[in-house]
Amino acid sequence: MPPFSFLTATEILFGRGQAAEAAPRTASLGKRVALVHGANAARADWLADALAAAGCSVTRLSIPREPDMPLIEAALAEARGAEVVVSHGGGAVIDAGKAVAALLPAPRPMLDHLEVVGRGLPLDVPPLPLIALPTTAGTGAEVTRNAVIGVPEHRRKVSLRDPRMLPRLAIVDPALTDGLPRPITLASGLDAITQVIEPYICTRANPLTDALCRDAIPKGLAALQRLMAQEDPAARDAMAWVSLCGGLALANAGLGVVHGLAGPLGGLTIAPHGAICGALLPHALTLNRAKVTDPALAGRIEEVLGWIGAAFDCPPDQAAAVLAEWAGEHGLPGLSGLGVSAEDRAAAAGAAASSSSMKANPAALSEADLRALLDAAG
Repeated sequence: MPPFSFLTATEILFGRGQAAEAAPRTASLGKRVALVHGANAARADWLADALAAAGCSVTRLSIPREPDMPLIEAALAEARGAEVVVSHGGGAVIDAGKAVAALLPAPRPMLDHLEVVGRGLPLDVPPLPLIALPTTAGTGAEVTRNAVIGVPEHRRKVSLRDPRMLPRLAIVDPALTDGLPRPITLASGLDAITQVIEPYICTRANPLTDALCRDAIPKGLAALQRLMAQEDPAARDAMAWVSLCGGLALANAGLGVVHGLAGPLGGLTIAPHGAICGALLPHALTLNRAKVTDPALAGRIEEVLGWIGAAFDCPPDQAAAVLAEWAGEHGLPGLSGLGVSAEDRAAAAGAAASSSSMKANPAALSEADLRALLDAAG
């Protein structure tokens, strides 16, 4: 058994009703609270009211889109004086909360800590304590150690990364995802499934991430199919679990070509991250299957295709194509439908080589391979 390390949030609360712990647990960490939420502020009113009832003063920060440098800088200006940060929302909101918690006490400018376009320096001082409550089942950002931030002048999305950015408390309450619109459920669900597949087939997998992914991949496929047919609390519970497993796995193993391309595409376009991942996943599996040379990794890709085939009642060699067709039938656009142009594809293929996600991909892929994958994804 190979040696490995495993880091995650200090504490995870999982299950229906656990969100009620957010206010008292926050108040125990500090009374001046920065509450980060999405564009629909009303969804977080219950939490703002609970924090106020617990004796906290609350500064509310709205994150209406995937975070970029100007948005984070504005949030930092509003949040001065906060003692604790609470993020209530999807992956973009939780990433914004991690960035605010990390950068509020930081003496250096943000760019000093950003990867690729900045200096990539570690934080000089620990972040403020952060409590994360995901309201979608997709990114697993509540248990990852980075925040993805857009840098408009470079047309890139890059990471602010430090092990101390892991939340003090992650509260995964599936009830917060009940009734999400089908397009969000589909895109975020495919992102969650991608994030348990890529760590499983990557070169940095370890026994603990393997255990999480082997359980989560079939469970996620079945739950997402169920949610495309009808609303189902048990399926919401399962998808919340899969999303959590994906965050745990990617933070402690690695990802691959889907996220290697999704990062640059997210900076070049306004296409949602989850939809990009969903569009790329079937074609990435096909490409990696054709290009992988390590027999053990090839066996893992075949195992994944077998799980997909079992979920969709088709042979493994047809599984990737069937998954792509099913996603399209349920409303997931291809890359062109997401507004990704030929120029964007070329730029993303060129930029993916510097992505940290590509370093763990199971197969060595050329820029021409990446272009072919992008073209196959529509």
